[in-house]
Amino acid sequence: MAHAIVEWTANLADEADIRGLLELIAATMRDSGGVFPWGGIRVRGIRLDDYVVADGKADDAFVNITVKMGAGRSAEFKREFFGRLFEAVKAHFAELFERRYLALSLYVEEADEAGSFKHNNIHQRFRKAD
Repeated sequence: MAHAIVEWTANLADEADIRGLLELIAATMRDSGGVFPWGGIRVRGIRLDDYVVADGKADDAFVNITVKMGAGRSAEFKREFFGRLFEAVKAHFAELFERRYLALSLYVEEADEAGSFKHNNIHQRFRKAD
């Protein structure tokens, strides 16, 4: 399980490649060396039409990424993998970051397996490919 929720302010709609960002995150998760099973990867974007950034007086924007994953990955893996992912996110927005006020953030949360319920047959498709 690795779910990424990308929240982004609507004032980025004409400037940012959000679809490209979602694809970048999914590709990075698929390239985790098997740590994140492909059938459990979910990446979704949520456009925020109602928000206030800082003092609410400028055309400030933000992109916040929250990754939810099952427990069990080492602190070293999380530091290295998500550090690399965040660097890729920063590179994705580098040109836009130079042109406008923009806040980027990435948070990682581990799911409590006792409170996590799943029913998923997508994994089967990838097992057949082996």
